[in-house]
Amino acid sequence: MRRYPNTSAPQANAAPRQRSDWAIVKTLLPYLWIYKWRVMLALAFLVGAKVANVGVPLILKKLVDQMSATVAHPQALLVLPLGLLAAYGALRLATSVFTELRELMFARVTQRAVRTIALQVFQHLHALSLRFHLNRQTGGMTRDIERGTRGVSTLVSYTLFSILPTIIEILLVLAYLVLHYDIWFSIITAGALALYILFTITVTEWRTHFRRTMNDLDSRANTRAIDSLLNYETVKYFGNESFEARRYDEGLQRYERAAVKSQSSLSLLNTGQSAIIAIAVTLILWRATVGVINGTMTLGDMVLVNAFMIQLYIPLNFLGVLYREIKQSLADMERLFSLLEENREVADSPAAAPLKAQGAALRFEHVDFSYESKRQILFDIDFTVPAGTTTAVVGHSGSGKSTLSRLLYRFYDVDRGAIRIDGQDLREVTQASLRQAIGIVPQDTVLFNDTIEYNIAYGKPGAGREQIVAAAKAAYIHEFIESLPDGYATMVGERGLKLSGGEKQRVAIARTLLKDPAILIFDEATSALDSRAEQAIQQQLAEIARERTTLVIAHRLSTIVDAHQILVLDHGRIVERGTHSGLLMANGLYAQMWLRQQAGADEEGGSPSPEADVADVVAVAAGPGDEPTVLMPAGSR
Repeated sequence: MRRYPNTSAPQANAAPRQRSDWAIVKTLLPYLWIYKWRVMLALAFLVGAKVANVGVPLILKKLVDQMSATVAHPQALLVLPLGLLAAYGALRLATSVFTELRELMFARVTQRAVRTIALQVFQHLHALSLRFHLNRQTGGMTRDIERGTRGVSTLVSYTLFSILPTIIEILLVLAYLVLHYDIWFSIITAGALALYILFTITVTEWRTHFRRTMNDLDSRANTRAIDSLLNYETVKYFGNESFEARRYDEGLQRYERAAVKSQSSLSLLNTGQSAIIAIAVTLILWRATVGVINGTMTLGDMVLVNAFMIQLYIPLNFLGVLYREIKQSLADMERLFSLLEENREVADSPAAAPLKAQGAALRFEHVDFSYESKRQILFDIDFTVPAGTTTAVVGHSGSGKSTLSRLLYRFYDVDRGAIRIDGQDLREVTQASLRQAIGIVPQDTVLFNDTIEYNIAYGKPGAGREQIVAAAKAAYIHEFIESLPDGYATMVGERGLKLSGGEKQRVAIARTLLKDPAILIFDEATSALDSRAEQAIQQQLAEIARERTTLVIAHRLSTIVDAHQILVLDHGRIVERGTHSGLLMANGLYAQMWLRQQAGADEEGGSPSPEADVADVVAVAAGPGDEPTVLMPAGSR
């Protein structure tokens, strides 16, 4: 038998690896290089804009020199200065035109990169294992995605539209100063630039950890807020509004302290940058003034050098802000890309083929499984569900019943043994085809915050209205839906909270029926229904399951008396198996559970409480004869 590695072993809880800035940029580049011709054309426009921008002070120098010469030759004013003025205007216009063309060409590149990355992260999150989603913090994760995608746009925008143009302009200006003027102009300019950049990078690197701290605290505060709002009813039940507000405010206070530190360090950065620029401009102007006095420079040269400095230091004055924003964007993207690096844990093998269900006979072969290495859940589970038959699994809470359905869906891989459908190992078929062949009605039904029609149609996207109505009728919920003012267009609210437990479960049944799977799993599918509705749906479910392979996970034994096979789990092992009558005659654990439930039903004058676990039946039987009162919020059905 082929051996498979244990891929469901929990991952080490190591701290996320911190990526270097260059590693983050290298991760981003392939998304941009898809449009390499647009990128190259945008870079060409960028260079054109900077060449035109550097040409403006040169025209201004000639214009000033020419104007100075008109004192001796006034007749020259009508020819050359007009041409220079026209050239000046043309260069200004060319700078703007090239800049807009650059942005026009690159707009699609940036937005498509953001869209591609966001979609890839979304798809990857759906591909991650159930273990990841059980441990995730939804509020913080969604905030990381939001900041990360925004960081991509910010990084590309600032790098291509601000940093790179400034660098090109600096190189052009330095080259001109070296070729045409005293070496001191180049030394002062280059020295000031080097000092400015060194100071900016050093201080900004020191400030970056403040941003990371703010991101972390912001995600934690958002997680607490969303968790509290999702559990709104629980908060109200216990009157803990003030407690939740204090917990949320604690996170906000920590964020506030980190933000104040960040702003204080920003003030230090801005002050230092302004001082460096002021000193450099003063020195440049001093050298130009000396040159004019000595006769080695004209007034036009002085204007040219001063214009160069203004053109350089105005964008350079924002370099600190831009660098800080880029570092913040990189920190935000680091969290986003770390989601893409999360191990999928359960992945299709390269040779995986679509499942070919021909009757859908189900086989568990000596399966062992543990969520954690120190605590094994299932021990040598071995049974077969022949095609078209119903097998029920019963047992006390924690015996491993629901784990069977999770393994069947391949949310996890088994540690030892195999699960097969029509002889095909689940690890050798694609997960998409596997899950398409299985339908489940869970005990805890969660609906999307959309219409009833949308939630039923979710079982088969694209289904027609007639199919949706037929599924609703089969689940005995059509008449209820029609009685609502908005009918099938009724919104169900967050997680379906506008519907009662029974109504939600019937929607879930309709959704599964619409999917029309080869294998059905009922995880206490009628637990939230009253006795009359349960009997009606139970009869319908039996009819539906007649031609399908069905696995029923049950607490109430009265719902599975007609099953072809009943498995009794106890502490992860199959301790009994057989039919209902055969297990009663064996007088083992199943018979004891049956007697306890019957005793509870007799004392209450009906069936046990739908929510009662088999482990709780003794307590029900020992209590008063009256059915316990369940308080429901106002407006509940």
